[in-house]
Amino acid sequence: MAFEGLASKLQDTLKKLKGKGKLSEKDIKEAMREVKLALLEADVNYKIVKDFVKNTGDKCLGNEVMTSLTPGQQVIKIVNDELKELMGSTESKINFSPNGLTIIMLAGLQGAGKTTMGGKLALDLRKKNKRPLLVACDVYRPAAIKQLQVVGKQIEVPVFSMGDKISPVDIAKASIEYAKNNDLNVVIIDTAGRLHIDEELMNELKNIKENVEPSEILLVVDSMTGQDAVNVAESFNNALDISGVILTKLDGDTRGGAALSIKAITGKPIKYVGLGEKMNDLEIFYPDRMASRILGMGDILSLIEKAQEAMDDSKAKELGDKMMSQDFNLIDFKESMVQLKKMGPMGKILEMIPGINSKQLQGIDLSQSEKEIKKIEAIIDSMTIKERKDPTLVSNSPSRKKRIASGSGTTIQQINKLLKDFQMMKKMMKQMKNSPKSFKKGMFGKFPFM
Repeated sequence: MAFEGLASKLQDTLKKLKGKGKLSEKDIKEAMREVKLALLEADVNYKIVKDFVKNTGDKCLGNEVMTSLTPGQQVIKIVNDELKELMGSTESKINFSPNGLTIIMLAGLQGAGKTTMGGKLALDLRKKNKRPLLVACDVYRPAAIKQLQVVGKQIEVPVFSMGDKISPVDIAKASIEYAKNNDLNVVIIDTAGRLHIDEELMNELKNIKENVEPSEILLVVDSMTGQDAVNVAESFNNALDISGVILTKLDGDTRGGAALSIKAITGKPIKYVGLGEKMNDLEIFYPDRMASRILGMGDILSLIEKAQEAMDDSKAKELGDKMMSQDFNLIDFKESMVQLKKMGPMGKILEMIPGINSKQLQGIDLSQSEKEIKKIEAIIDSMTIKERKDPTLVSNSPSRKKRIASGSGTTIQQINKLLKDFQMMKKMMKQMKNSPKSFKKGMFGKFPFM
């Protein structure tokens, strides 16, 4: 999970403050010390950590916090605001040409995932009614052109290439004319990378930039490389004056140092983040939503957006009504799992729910693979109608479990896991039912939990 280590430590630190009726200067300083250690362990740049802790600490020691009736909540708000500021305050969108062609140049080191990211970006833009063209300007890496063509075919986006004997600058220039002649309005140029930054690489990228004058130069960096990613971003920015950053593999980055450092070091925003291997695993980077997730405050807006994209409103509302009632049973549980699978991996969905912190997530294992869904279906379908409606009949009967395991081709352990997950979901439903009205009003009918 992204930011797992940092989120856990920050949430633990701030939880201590929430439990106190009044805060002393010593309480604040101790909390800031723990925040500092958490950020350093997350591989955040030392200077950024120093400034962050000083700014946050000064504000926390202000009159508004020290005299507040809820000082712990005020501290959380300050930390949240400072995290947002650190990552860029608000989202930064692609600068599309109002009338004409938008040219996006992708840059980065070899292995950062530029080619795949080009495909993900093209797919995202196609879904938003743009007409993208992918351009193969990496003429050095073996099979780079073929890889882009495979990606393009997979997402139904045209790919422009001229082989590996033509200069990247000429290919880029020719692709612009091709796009204009074929009514395409976004050109995404996949450039070559190197294993390290060198003069030859930078000169080639500068030449492409000078000849095609891109609307955007987006640097693709691997977030899991931490401070190396920040150093790479700084070097590319100095040479090319990039317009933004795309962080790949954020789902595997438990520390988060790159995401928390790049904006402050380069002054350039993170525009997108890659959160998985599938072509649709690309998200716009929202600093406010990410800060909220890190502090265990949820991300309702992203949750609603995902639900709206994946589900039929009437079906979601019907299932939501059932789940919030006392009649929620294993038949409904199976349907909810099918619906949730459309929204992505369960871990990512749970991260967005307010009140679900990182430690709670560590104890939940609801795999969203087709294999797991089929196991759930097989187990539930092997139960009698009475058992599906009242799962305690199965929980309290070894003989029933044995019969169901035999009928579904599964094990008693898998049945126990399903029953445990079902009870966990019911517990979450109860927790959400008692949540603020504004939360339920915003979510009702959009997400099947509500």
